[in-house]
Amino acid sequence: MSRPVRILVVDDNIDQVQTMALLLHEMGHEVRFAITGESALSEARGFVPDVVFVDLGLPDIEGQDLCRQLCREPALRNARLFAITGSGRQEDWESAIAAGCERLLMKPVDPTLLKSLLGTRS
Repeated sequence: MSRPVRILVVDDNIDQVQTMALLLHEMGHEVRFAITGESALSEARGFVPDVVFVDLGLPDIEGQDLCRQLCREPALRNARLFAITGSGRQEDWESAIAAGCERLLMKPVDPTLLKSLLGTRS
């Protein structure tokens, strides 16, 4: 098994965020979650995650904007960011990459893909 990773999951759908957090926790990782962009920023500053999964459709801030803000946080400059979406439009992919994300993942995120992403560093 890979080393435990500190992970923040951000999604306004409470069922989805809790399910993903539970799955990641069961993989042996330390996981926190947030349901708004503002709460995610606060949580990230205190928790200092290694990885952040951000839903692009948050109620208070666009997911891409949240990613840009996270990238500007000095303590998070080495964090890996992944955008999550249910739509998978080309413009979502392009804006997520431009905002500092490694890639765009489709909901629901495949557990095998999560293991692969978290098992290696790029």
